[in-house]
Amino acid sequence: MPSRNRSYTTGDLLRKSRDIIAEALRHPVTITQHSKPRLVILNIDDYERLMRRADARSVWTINTMSNGLVADMERAVDQYADDDEVGR
Repeated sequence: MPSRNRSYTTGDLLRKSRDIIAEALRHPVTITQHSKPRLVILNIDDYERLMRRADARSVWTINTMSNGLVADMERAVDQYADDDEVGR
């Protein structure tokens, strides 16, 4: 997704909606209200990409983690504790 993000006011949205929509098809557009960003308009491909990325996140508990992942976590905690002791 391109980082260019033009900003318009809510008044602009009322007056120039066709132009703003055309621009939002190319890259995200910020809509401000009282000089504060309030909305972002983006094309459906960018939106779906963001949703897929958000869905990829997972939450685990110690009971649902694989044994290998638990072992990796324990090693990382032990290493952190060892490093912390050395630093004192």
